[in-house]
Amino acid sequence: MNKMFTPTSLGRYELSNRLVMAPMTRSRAQTDGTPSPLAATYYAQRASVGLIVSEGTQPSEDGQGYLTTPGIYTDAHVAGWKAITDAVHQQGGRLFIQLMHAGRMSHPDNTPHHRQPVAPSAIAPNTGMFTLTGMQDIPVPRALTTAEVQQTVQDFRYAARRAIEAGADGVEIHGANGYLVQQFFAPNANTRTDQYGGSIQNRARFAIEVATAIAEEIGADRTAIRFSPGNTLGGIDEGPEGSDLYRYVVAELNKLGLVYVHFMHLGNEALLQDIRRLWTGTLILNRPSRPREQIGSDIESGLADLEAYGQMVLANPDFVTRLQHNVPMNAADRATFFGGDAKGYTDYPSLA
Repeated sequence: MNKMFTPTSLGRYELSNRLVMAPMTRSRAQTDGTPSPLAATYYAQRASVGLIVSEGTQPSEDGQGYLTTPGIYTDAHVAGWKAITDAVHQQGGRLFIQLMHAGRMSHPDNTPHHRQPVAPSAIAPNTGMFTLTGMQDIPVPRALTTAEVQQTVQDFRYAARRAIEAGADGVEIHGANGYLVQQFFAPNANTRTDQYGGSIQNRARFAIEVATAIAEEIGADRTAIRFSPGNTLGGIDEGPEGSDLYRYVVAELNKLGLVYVHFMHLGNEALLQDIRRLWTGTLILNRPSRPREQIGSDIESGLADLEAYGQMVLANPDFVTRLQHNVPMNAADRATFFGGDAKGYTDYPSLA
């Protein structure tokens, strides 16, 4: 399975291989959302993959969900990310910043303005959130007005422009894992009666408007989106129309010419085959817990153009080299995934 090591084009860029670092929250930013200086080392260490997709990065104060996650809407944020993109580029890598609005998956104690979370509808996810004082129940969110939904689209547009100012090669919209975009998709989180609720077309509207605005701002060839069909994180239930919604939204987004769609695949093979047919651009596939011996198999079969990996890249800065030489991988230390210092972040050993 050597095709995964061959160069490929992605929009205006050439990638050195077809392996991708999946986005992973690490909660090591400064309290104002500026990435820590250590983040430049972390990402640069992993720049041998063809593409890095950054941790989820909030486009606004309302977008923050967790403690010490980075933002990309202030001058300080831009400066922090510029150090990261420069470090990655110096190593020959490419980096897309993932824009993540957490929506209802938030707590006032974790955000700069300490306000009630916002969401498509005033429906709590019935789960907890870690804060400085420990686990707390996530409160009922405030439903966005129609005008506020449209302003949130513009927040994404602005954040994308700032990401490019920071030297990012593009942005990936986080439309997965129970956050704001997927909240609009799910009937149990979205009971709106305006143009953003009800039918499949209306529930998909927010995602399409965000993608359209960003593509207008920075170019479709630097705009991407990630989905996780069937994912129930954050209490999401997409209902019996879930697969049809993804078929619709992918077909509509395909008209925009986005640079890639990134799928976290949870087992609906029929839907995946339909997505491969409907999407004429680059498809990145992330199968959680894929066995090592199957790495590269979706690229070889033509089902995916690139494959994304999370924990294996987190724990192995030289992930590509270890694959090429068939040597053992470091095990990921789950206790250091979120928060902390260099331990479990920049101290994983490389073969060299």
